[in-house]
Amino acid sequence: MRFRHPDGSVVHLAYCTNVHPAETLDGVLAQLRDHCEPVRKRLGRDRLGIGLWLAKDAAHALVTDPAALRGLRTELDRRGLEVVTLNGFPYEGFGAEEVKYRVYKPDWTDPERLSHTTDLARLLAALLPDDVVEGTISTLPLAWRTPFDTTRAEAARSALTALAQRLDALAELTGKSIRVGLEPEPGCTVETTGDAIAPLNAVGHDRIGVCVDTCHLATSFEDPRTALDALAVAGIPVVKSQLSAALHAEHPHLPEVREALAAFDEPRFLHQTRTKTDTGLHGTDDLGESLAGGALPESTPWRAHFHVPLHAAPAPPLTSTLPVLKDTLAQLVGGPDPRTRHLEVETYTWQALPPELRPRSRPQLADGIAAELTLARDLLTDLGLKELP
Repeated sequence: MRFRHPDGSVVHLAYCTNVHPAETLDGVLAQLRDHCEPVRKRLGRDRLGIGLWLAKDAAHALVTDPAALRGLRTELDRRGLEVVTLNGFPYEGFGAEEVKYRVYKPDWTDPERLSHTTDLARLLAALLPDDVVEGTISTLPLAWRTPFDTTRAEAARSALTALAQRLDALAELTGKSIRVGLEPEPGCTVETTGDAIAPLNAVGHDRIGVCVDTCHLATSFEDPRTALDALAVAGIPVVKSQLSAALHAEHPHLPEVREALAAFDEPRFLHQTRTKTDTGLHGTDDLGESLAGGALPESTPWRAHFHVPLHAAPAPPLTSTLPVLKDTLAQLVGGPDPRTRHLEVETYTWQALPPELRPRSRPQLADGIAAELTLARDLLTDLGLKELP
């Protein structure tokens, strides 16, 4: 979906396909048919943006087979889909029964992360619509926080510097500008937007910036205006933003609140949990650790890294951080010019929701994704953007 910003530029809105992950090229093609096109049709649009997730094997198949890449481009066009952004965070296994800490491997100290992201950049340059010259890729925020000493930090900096040089060469070769954004996430070396400033200044290249995920921002209790203004002062570009909402518990000491939270303590994904007190931010690596008792202060609200559907906040006594998303979006695109032009709805946890909240069929999942995109569209038009055909 495309929108005209009041300054005349085009802002793109997509949804991320990691919600129905596939590891192979055949699986990706099936996604387009079984999921993405039905969502487009529910929205009544001739064109729908998708934030494509290409696992290692699918990306390798496309990079090594030009005919397969042309075939993917043709299939996207045939189904009314376009790609201006990729989710390069998960490497493989995102559909496994247990993902947890595995999603952070390989990290930016491993040469395979640089190789994979370079492949993604080349593929994205080939998949961009003819009238679009800029693409974006989100990636993990360097590494999980431990262990990460100065030697590993230097290895990550060198890899990102090499990536920037490769992106420069790709732009010169293709005329397509690809930028990559580190996605701050609780528990990682770069947990907050503020944590991103020093390592990105060390790289010192505008092709490498930040991907602001509004669920992660909210989980770490960051104020959107303060966070984004600090990035602007530091000269760090917001490459893209993922529109997502975290789980919020206002009164975690209450038994009924803890019971409601326990329904979201599931085994597939890591649900880092945070609270903020007068002494600072306190956290655990997973929701179950918090519920075990004693790990977190219980006198202040808790937020858990669980991407809840944008349009469907959990039932009381829980809620979502949708207000943080709205505030962030206003800061990003509600001003005289957009701070980013690539927005991506990323609720990958539909099938990890408590059983009674999960979609029971492909049509129900498509209905839910379409409802999320409708909410995001309405937020954009309320900020003065005009939806384009």
